[in-house]
Amino acid sequence: MYTSFFGLNEKPFSITPDPRYLYMSERHAEALAHLIYGVRESGGFIQLTGEVGTGKTTLVRSLLQQLPEFADVAVVLNSQLSRIEFLSAICEELHVPLPEQRNSVKALTDALNSFLLHNHSLGRRTILIVDEAQNLRPEVLEQVRLLTNLETAKQKLLQIILIGQPELREQLARNDMRQLAQRITGRYHLEPLSSEETSVYVDHRLKVAGAIGPIFTPAAKRMLFRHSGGVPRMINVIADRALLGGYTGETQQITPQLVREAVREVYDEPMTGFSWRRPWWAHPGGLLGAGIAGLLIVLASGFAGVQWLRANRAQEVVAVSGVPPTAAAPASAVQSAPVTGKDSEVPPVPLGPLLHDNADRTGTDTAFGELFRLWNVDLHSDSRRPCVQAEERGLHCLYQRGTLEQVRTLGQPVILTLRDPDSNPHQVVLTGIGDRAATLDIAGAEYRVDSQELARFWFGEYLLLWRPQTGTVTTLLPGMRDPGVRWLRDSLAVIQGGPVEPADSELYDENLADRIRDYQRERQLPVDGIAGQATQAAINVEVSSGDMPRLAQTD
Repeated sequence: MYTSFFGLNEKPFSITPDPRYLYMSERHAEALAHLIYGVRESGGFIQLTGEVGTGKTTLVRSLLQQLPEFADVAVVLNSQLSRIEFLSAICEELHVPLPEQRNSVKALTDALNSFLLHNHSLGRRTILIVDEAQNLRPEVLEQVRLLTNLETAKQKLLQIILIGQPELREQLARNDMRQLAQRITGRYHLEPLSSEETSVYVDHRLKVAGAIGPIFTPAAKRMLFRHSGGVPRMINVIADRALLGGYTGETQQITPQLVREAVREVYDEPMTGFSWRRPWWAHPGGLLGAGIAGLLIVLASGFAGVQWLRANRAQEVVAVSGVPPTAAAPASAVQSAPVTGKDSEVPPVPLGPLLHDNADRTGTDTAFGELFRLWNVDLHSDSRRPCVQAEERGLHCLYQRGTLEQVRTLGQPVILTLRDPDSNPHQVVLTGIGDRAATLDIAGAEYRVDSQELARFWFGEYLLLWRPQTGTVTTLLPGMRDPGVRWLRDSLAVIQGGPVEPADSELYDENLADRIRDYQRERQLPVDGIAGQATQAAINVEVSSGDMPRLAQTD
């Protein structure tokens, strides 16, 4: 209804789950790192709690996407079960044949134990995830505790993750639950977003929806935080109503007054702030939020990247932006002069006219061709997608979302997806970046543009090519053993000026995870202690012998 009025491609605060909108705050990233690390350790429980709408289910989905191939997972979503139903649900999730005596706790436990022993003999891990665990009956919680008795002489056979609302913490703190509580090896409580994170969250969703400028004023975002408590679900509900109010009143700036009016509609009463001391069911908005099952936090970069890289070349832009690419046409005369002298002597080119003049040169194929050229690789115009051709040459496409500072940290030329004032997408290659100016490659010609103007036209999407030094694309996680871990230790020793003890170990231990966090923090990368593709690519640039293109420093 209001999308075209605000210049949006779609509703930015829709209650429909969309992985393109996944926003991972620092605390969500830390919670996910705890979960990933926990599943690598043997035995015991991991407990994740958080208020309604803070993103617990989103983290579970992210965890499932990052589990190693040698893990088998049972996810129990309906926690209001009897002991028999609970054990049966686990067996069904793991594809364990149910015994003839299906109503026998012992028979079900024996069948499950046989499966776990067989899985262990194959070197596989078995993980049980219980969502809404605060609703488990006491006898079922006791059954959960008994499941941890399934073990070998050296380790537990089942890793259990309990996810629930804060009531789960209170339940496990009871004296009659102390045996279960003592077996919890990791606890993490997911807090709502902070005021600053709420502001970034709102802007992030608006950009994904196609906004090319601010819509919520800073004061409106502060008001939104105050009345939502930083809970993503409630931020979405209130922000959506505020946009509708702006549309109705024909104002394109969302002010604190519009947020206040939206709050009154959502909560059906004047609000002075959202307090967790008040039961969530007392909030009409809380009831609405509870009924919206599966709402995500926002933007799944990984999922959007997979769509972009898997779509055929003629559709790649559509997968990223939702806007069909400009039809191929003969190149028009370029009105903006390319860079010909020293960077500091060339005035920046206005970015809007530059994209307009080169609309037929800013397609995905052209950008990939230029990026391949920088790697001294030819891009063939056949049916194989660019990233498939890259893999044939030992290179891999890495689709990311981030900031220009993170791109600078990675230190390599990247394809940026820019949007002009009409929201049309353009793919260009960033070859240089500085505080004041950046250099863009468009169809082989380089143009100097203002860095701040570039940031206004860019909404965080970029793609780079990288060559894994370990030979394969492997996300290195705490707790795993892999030959790539030794390369990681050697590389960090060179970069940070000190060995990562034990230097010859292939185990990703906590000491290595701490060093990775230090590296990520210094390079302004997401701090999660996990050596994913982006972290490895950044390390590659710093330790390489110069066999890859580098991002030039302009200014």
